[in-house]
Amino acid sequence: MADTVFGKILRGELPATFLHQDDRCIVIRDIAPRAPLHALVIPRKPLVSVAGATAEDAALLGHLMLVAAKVAADHGHGAAFRVVTNAGEGAGQSVPHLHLHVLAGRPLTWPPG
Repeated sequence: MADTVFGKILRGELPATFLHQDDRCIVIRDIAPRAPLHALVIPRKPLVSVAGATAEDAALLGHLMLVAAKVAADHGHGAAFRVVTNAGEGAGQSVPHLHLHVLAGRPLTWPPG
């Protein structure tokens, strides 16, 4: 497991508010939320970003998207939510471990930042 903040959460070394857990991923609340619902879907597999994913990761990537939709629905936002992932520092990725941001609960403009 990578030695990132997400790796430490996955290993139980750092606390987090868990919204979902299964054998392929966890979902936690973001500690600096940008919306009333701001959850992070984090795969247990330590991929750096979607840019480093391969064809063998297709099922995992699909699972992460389905979990993101489930979390939004479970929190009353199934009809309006955004899923974002960043690849690389230039795109705003601050933790080198793939994660999806699930944002909902307020109007979300386009384009984002």
